[in-house]
Amino acid sequence: MAFRRSLYKSRAQLEAMIEPGLITAASLAAVRAAVRPGISTGELDAIADRVIADRGAESNFKLVRGYHNTTCISVNDQVVHGIPGSRVLQPGDIVSIDAGAQYRGWNGDSAITVIVPGEADSALVDARQALSDVTEGSMWAGVAAMATAKHLGDISAAIEDHILAGGPSVVSGRPYGILREYVGHGIGRKMHESPSLFNYRTSDRGAEVRPGLVLAIEPMVTAGSDQTYVEDDDWTVTTTDGSDGSHWEHSVALHDGGIWVLTAPDGGAAGLAPYGITPAPIA
Repeated sequence: MAFRRSLYKSRAQLEAMIEPGLITAASLAAVRAAVRPGISTGELDAIADRVIADRGAESNFKLVRGYHNTTCISVNDQVVHGIPGSRVLQPGDIVSIDAGAQYRGWNGDSAITVIVPGEADSALVDARQALSDVTEGSMWAGVAAMATAKHLGDISAAIEDHILAGGPSVVSGRPYGILREYVGHGIGRKMHESPSLFNYRTSDRGAEVRPGLVLAIEPMVTAGSDQTYVEDDDWTVTTTDGSDGSHWEHSVALHDGGIWVLTAPDGGAAGLAPYGITPAPIA
């Protein structure tokens, strides 16, 4: 029983998670604004690092053993865990950016996907935007489900249903692929905590969803197969069939008054509006 109690946080602990969530959001907003053709992923990483440091926080990615960057930046057929460096972005690239901040011992974690602006093949850009939209939409479907879910499995089902409802991928003509080996997770004192949150249905209903639960809801979706491999750098997760990937993530808290997206400056108001849900501030 002690393990299950540890899944749920007190009001004071939830309040302590507000600032690291906002710092994480600020770092991603700065990176999003800087995305353009000709900029390197390493330069984007440096922008996120400055924002986090200027807010008195530290990159929780750098606290992961063996990882030395503030962000993960994954381009085109790279889905997650791409290492920033010398790669220069091109018009039409699909770029997933994952960042996190630790502030006073508490963590935030969030990811966005953007399409690099500029002149590029319109059909390719449209297909990549559709992939990003489906992935982002499935994240919000999961966030909305968390407001009324009884168990984690209810959230997982909402994520998968949204992805499948997105229709066949423009590229493959098949349903979008949902990564199976990489999932969402709890977050708090550590960036990755129990419980695991699958982005697809399983036979296990999962942990109880009740006030005090904080989840990083993060669907990872491909335009083709869900099969991936890890590149020689031991981090970057890439599709085996060369199809594009997308990754969206928010850290979300459920409390006695309702739901609050910690890594969205508006608490998730815009993303939850289509579901008729108004987020409730924690403090």
